[in-house]
Amino acid sequence: MSLVAARDALEGAYRTDKRRVLATLIRLLGGFDAAEEALHEAFAAAATQWPREGVPANPHAWLVSTGRFKMIDRWRRQARLTAALPDLVALTGAEEPPAMPQLISDDELRLIFICCHPSLPPDARAALTLREVGGLSTEEIARAYLAPAPTIAQRIVRAKGKIRDEAIAYEIPGRADLPARIDSVLQVIYLIFNEGYAATEGPNLIRADLSTEAIRLGRLVIGLLPEPETFGLLALMLLHDARRTTRVDAAGDIVLLEHQDRSLWARGLVAEAQGLIDQALTSRRAGPYLLQAAIAGLHAQAPSTDDTDWAQIVALYDVLHRLAPSPVVALNRAAAVGMRDGPEAGLAAIEAVLEQGGLDGYHLAHAARADMQRRLGLADAARLSYQRALKLARQPAERRFLEARLAQLAAF
Repeated sequence: MSLVAARDALEGAYRTDKRRVLATLIRLLGGFDAAEEALHEAFAAAATQWPREGVPANPHAWLVSTGRFKMIDRWRRQARLTAALPDLVALTGAEEPPAMPQLISDDELRLIFICCHPSLPPDARAALTLREVGGLSTEEIARAYLAPAPTIAQRIVRAKGKIRDEAIAYEIPGRADLPARIDSVLQVIYLIFNEGYAATEGPNLIRADLSTEAIRLGRLVIGLLPEPETFGLLALMLLHDARRTTRVDAAGDIVLLEHQDRSLWARGLVAEAQGLIDQALTSRRAGPYLLQAAIAGLHAQAPSTDDTDWAQIVALYDVLHRLAPSPVVALNRAAAVGMRDGPEAGLAAIEAVLEQGGLDGYHLAHAARADMQRRLGLADAARLSYQRALKLARQPAERRFLEARLAQLAAF
């Protein structure tokens, strides 16, 4: 095999299998730290052996087996497991794990549920899951939470220590215990999706690998707990992902919803999502994810921005804000008011939200205000708002968009 082919295969395995290999190694080796070391050992070995011996037929199984046995060899050399020799024998005698989809799914679900264990603080659950399941760096998680990177790192370290010290079981909880864990699980899956939908930093706005992974995990959770909110989350992700190819142009620049070519939206995903929404609504129990999916569904069904049912969207935001109040929900509702009633009403609604606090450091809030000001012809005010948004924005595509808006204002 050529070096180029082996390198491509290795890069592909790292991109698609890394998180799954890690999840299986955590189960087999009984801890995060050992599994992460084993993961690095496995890929280092692959970089040496695959160009010489060829890519194995089952890269996932090869990486799991190699990482596990390299870690066991290290333990032997360091003489750490003398007292735990029976466990070592059990590990070395285990059969090579098959690459069956169900085994992979189970391991990843176990990893999600251990990261979201109720004994961990909520902020630690999200940070740990984004790190271990989503594969985000500590810096990326910190940007998503507007928190210092050392703070996020401490949360992750403490969470791992608590899992180790309390010997929290690496397992999917029984059905009776699922309700206490499912909210955190859905939250972190959606956080993973959002980082793929709109990356907080990096050269590209979209990270399709994370969005795809979140959708896959959402399907697994539905198989475990087919409830309205799990249906709603999957539907919401599918509807957003259906527009993926139209959200940026060939240069990677942002294309607003009103300018996207709706004929290129993935209508199969839209139809699947609508079926999930319809099925969930029969329960007459609507949670935040289902309500957001219903809003996204109205956008997907509309032939254009002007033909969108903005009155219904505002009404759904009203319900969502009563059920799960947040500054971002209030901001989205205010923007929808602007589309329903005109930019003057929209600007007033956005100003009211900003006065309540909580969004001063959120660049999209200032961009939304700037857009209403621009539509009203308030060029000087819009310029100040766009400049504030640009100062806060970190993603290159978003910065280019805001710079283009400022350039348009300068032309008048």
